Amino acid sequence: MNAIIDILEKNKPIFEKISSNPYLRAIRDGFISLIPVVLFSSIFLLIAFVPNIWGQQLPDVVVGHLMKAYDFSMGILGLLISATVVKSLATTFNGKLPIERQINIVSVMAASTIGFLLIGITAKPLVGGGIGLEMGFMGTKGLLSAFLVAFITANIYRFFVKNDIKITMPEQVPANISQTFADLFPMAATIIFFWVFDMIFRGFSPDGFTVWLIDVFKPIFSAADGYIGLAIIFGAMAFFWFIGIHGPSIVEPAVAAIYLDNVARNLELFQAGEHANFVLAQGTQYFVATIGGTGANLVITYMMALLAKSKQLKTIGRASSIPVTFGINEPVLFGVPFVLNPVFMIPFIFTPIINVWMFKFFIDLGMNGFIYNLPWTTPGPLGLILGTGFSPLVFIMMPLLLIVDFLIYYPFFRFYDSQLVDQESHRQQVDTNDSKDIDHVTDPILQATVDQQLDVLVLCANGATSSMLATSINKGAKELNLTMSSTALAYGQHKDVMQKYPLIVLAPQMASMLHEIEKDAGEFGVKVISMSGVDYIHYTRNPKDAVHFMIQKIGEKDD
Repeated sequence: MNAIIDILEKNKPIFEKISSNPYLRAIRDGFISLIPVVLFSSIFLLIAFVPNIWGQQLPDVVVGHLMKAYDFSMGILGLLISATVVKSLATTFNGKLPIERQINIVSVMAASTIGFLLIGITAKPLVGGGIGLEMGFMGTKGLLSAFLVAFITANIYRFFVKNDIKITMPEQVPANISQTFADLFPMAATIIFFWVFDMIFRGFSPDGFTVWLIDVFKPIFSAADGYIGLAIIFGAMAFFWFIGIHGPSIVEPAVAAIYLDNVARNLELFQAGEHANFVLAQGTQYFVATIGGTGANLVITYMMALLAKSKQLKTIGRASSIPVTFGINEPVLFGVPFVLNPVFMIPFIFTPIINVWMFKFFIDLGMNGFIYNLPWTTPGPLGLILGTGFSPLVFIMMPLLLIVDFLIYYPFFRFYDSQLVDQESHRQQVDTNDSKDIDHVTDPILQATVDQQLDVLVLCANGATSSMLATSINKGAKELNLTMSSTALAYGQHKDVMQKYPLIVLAPQMASMLHEIEKDAGEFGVKVISMSGVDYIHYTRNPKDAVHFMIQKIGEKDD
């Protein structure tokens, strides 16, 4: 098993390169920007239709008002995505363009929105006169078109900006007016491109590009909803996290459109009194495959808290039970650890697969798939029950899923627990005077740098993993009587504060962002490093060692 881990570690740069792909990141960041829209719109659905489960229906006029809010939020998600995805991609392009030649973010977002409307939306005459826009493909059905439009628009703008093709105004003209004329060429080129494309394409397919694209991808959508497709999707998420790469950042962009479209289709079926039978959805990830976090850690965390004999596992289990209940599992990922731990490789990767296969089996028996989108921090069992609209079979599936997860993890948990008990017993027999902990600032590196600024910024995907190392650094600094502090932030929150820190540390799953952050931090003279999973685990457990390591890295800054 260790040989397999070594092979995975050697090939980790390949996966990190995939994770850092600007187009995948643009889709991911575009969706993250719109999570409030998805969740807020779902509130209206819950209010409108959950009473139906108990035979209580709201008046049609009330449902109509509620659905209007839904239709003009979730119902235009494709339109919004065309803007947020192009914003993320253009921002990435700007990082590689000269500072005096930057893509205007507002302009590129407007152009992408227009392009999406041109190729995806059909104008229809209204009964009372005038023209109306068909709403059906502005929402989740238009997501694939939105991605392509955003990609093309960003590249059109990059071409014009990179080659400085623009209308140049005299120096006396105010900058905002000059920028308007500078944006004229790329804006016009984008609109003309999609306008001509739409006219030509509708000559072959009158329904338009978006409808054609959906038909092309239907086999992929169907395959993703099958046992093999589900295994690949959720097995891959767990696999990438196991080797220390943020799995959802690689996998989710490829399936995000399917997630949201399937929920919308399930809702339509549910409202029509039919079986909501689509499996793959955001809720399937949050509350089934990765219940408690990637690797389906809910049951194993409570197992550690209640059944572990080793002090380490019992402490981690008790401290992590509440966060894991709400889907935040970084404390156990790097605290147990699960990442790069050969003992847990099999259950960590295969438990999510078994869970989602059970979910599909119950849907095939007649249980609803997810008809509502809920926040990922909703406790897993509750999220599954609410998300499927209180489908009767869910009350059988939920306890069965927890039992199966227990049976899968238990033998591996018991083996690892016994290993740690032996290690703890051995450590108790070692003379504490032989401890290598640093009790005072006597190391040459520590002594030489004690008067420098020693603050450290730790970054991860959402601020949970980074808080573990930041806490360890702060604890070690206090024990060593050093004026040193560490702050934990999520990636994206660092840009306005990075210049305040001499050192930025990336959690293992953020390694693919290293070169991008180095470029941003370089102008401030800030050093950026990425840590391996093994080192990250060690320094979160050994505060003084963490401080020593950070000071070494800060000291290397001027080498």
